[in-house]
Amino acid sequence: MGPIARIIAIVAGLAGGTVFSQAPEFAQQYRQRIGGAIDELRVIVEDFNRQAADHHLDRQQALNTYAQSSDDFLRDRGVSMQSTITRYETLQSQQLKLATAAPVTKPFVLMGEPDDVVFANTWRDFVPGVPVSFAGLVWGVIGFVGGWVVATLLGLGTRRVVGRRRAYRQVP
Repeated sequence: MGPIARIIAIVAGLAGGTVFSQAPEFAQQYRQRIGGAIDELRVIVEDFNRQAADHHLDRQQALNTYAQSSDDFLRDRGVSMQSTITRYETLQSQQLKLATAAPVTKPFVLMGEPDDVVFANTWRDFVPGVPVSFAGLVWGVIGFVGGWVVATLLGLGTRRVVGRRRAYRQVP
C-alpha cells in the first residue's frame, strides 16, 4: 500500500470512527424520546382503562364492545385504541430492553425493533455527541476499522485494475 493509499485509508478510518462513535448517542436520544412517547401514551391508555372501569368493564371488554358495535366509527375507534395500546406496550418493552442493555449494545437493541415515528423524529433532531464514554470509544474503533477495511479493499481493487491495464499495454 502506497503512502497516498495509507493516508486515504486513515482518513476513511477516522471518518468511519467518527460516524460510528455517534451510535450510542443516537441510542440515548432515541431512548429519551421513547420516554416522552410513553408518558403521552400512558395518559391515553390510563384514561381508556378508567373509562372502561367506570362502566364496569376491563380493557379487553371495552375493546370488544367497540369491535361488536354496528357503528363503523366506533369499530374504527376500537381498532385505533387497540393500536395505541399495542404501541404503548411495545415502547415500554423496548424502553426496558434499552435500560438493561450494556451501553455498547444499546444501538443493536435500537436497530432490532425501532418505532418508526420515534426513530424518524430522533434522526431529524439528532445532535452528535462527543464520544467520551466507553461505548462511544468502542463504536469509534468499530467504525475506524470498518472505514480502514473499506478503503483498503477499494485500494486493492484499484491497484488490480491499474496493474492489469499496465500489463495489457506492455503486451506486444
